[in-house]
Amino acid sequence: MTSDFSEQKLGDWFQANLSDHGTMTGVTKFPGGQSNPTYRVSTTAGDLVLRRKPFGDLLPSAHAVHREHRLIAALHPVGFPVPKPVALCRDEAVIGAEFYLMEAIEGRTYWDGMLPEQTPTERRAIYEAAITTLATLHSIEPEAVGLGDFGRAGNYFGRQVDRWTKQYRAAQTETIESVEKLIEWLPRTLPEQGRTSIVHGDFRIDNMLLARKSTSVLAVIDWELSTIGDPLADLSYFAMAWTMSSDGHSWIGDADFTTSGIPSLEEITAMYCEKTRRAEIPNLHWYFAFNMFRLVGIMQGVKRRMLDGNASSANAEDAVARLKPLAEEAWVQARRAGAC
Repeated sequence: MTSDFSEQKLGDWFQANLSDHGTMTGVTKFPGGQSNPTYRVSTTAGDLVLRRKPFGDLLPSAHAVHREHRLIAALHPVGFPVPKPVALCRDEAVIGAEFYLMEAIEGRTYWDGMLPEQTPTERRAIYEAAITTLATLHSIEPEAVGLGDFGRAGNYFGRQVDRWTKQYRAAQTETIESVEKLIEWLPRTLPEQGRTSIVHGDFRIDNMLLARKSTSVLAVIDWELSTIGDPLADLSYFAMAWTMSSDGHSWIGDADFTTSGIPSLEEITAMYCEKTRRAEIPNLHWYFAFNMFRLVGIMQGVKRRMLDGNASSANAEDAVARLKPLAEEAWVQARRAGAC
């Protein structure tokens, strides 16, 4: 589809601020994505990608595209695979919302974590590349790249549980018993934070762009939830895919880990430990419950925006349909972690 804002206004802004990038010739919205809408901006000097805030009333602290821009501007110079940032515009008068531009990367996105078109060797290589990339991110000292103040130090999970409880409440449309139980249980059982690192916040197989003819990671994308926090939040979020049955997206819990080439959960956690010099990983059930609760908060925000007419994707209804089952699975994980 084409854009849903004034291309004329964007073109005028582009000519006034980015004339060295040629002349803008068109805008096309990418499909998918429930949060910050994303577009391909065609120019005479090559394609760019635009990410903007959603239109309409938004939940507090959500959709902070300026943080995304700051993050990739810090990581790109040190060689971490992210798109090169081009410009940030916080003037909502241009297209109706804040946005930023980055260089387009022509890679491949694997939407289905089962990787049905790949060979077993390729599947294993792709997941190994993902774990290596995540470990590399967690090895970057925030202060060394100017991100020391990108998030508050310590008590990461306590702050996150509080944040997503507030976000859920602000968007709440009904009472879901399993969510109410999680809101009561999670703050009482917070794990101790060991290490601190840059956290992506949504690290999964379909948030990477890989080379078309190899398994090299060209870019990690969608940094909206990035902050400074506990790296186990990222690892457990990625590992959560192993706990859920395949849904055509990133979940792979019913894969045959003997023959498919996809590493088992034990294998990927061992890889991560080796690359980050950890002796072991704690029991992940609490972390799975937390991450599922966080996803429920995100999906509830999608539901609220859909009801308000501001959903950013045609697939919003599908995401909303998964809200209650995910909340129930989060409570299953909580019970495995000791909740009763």
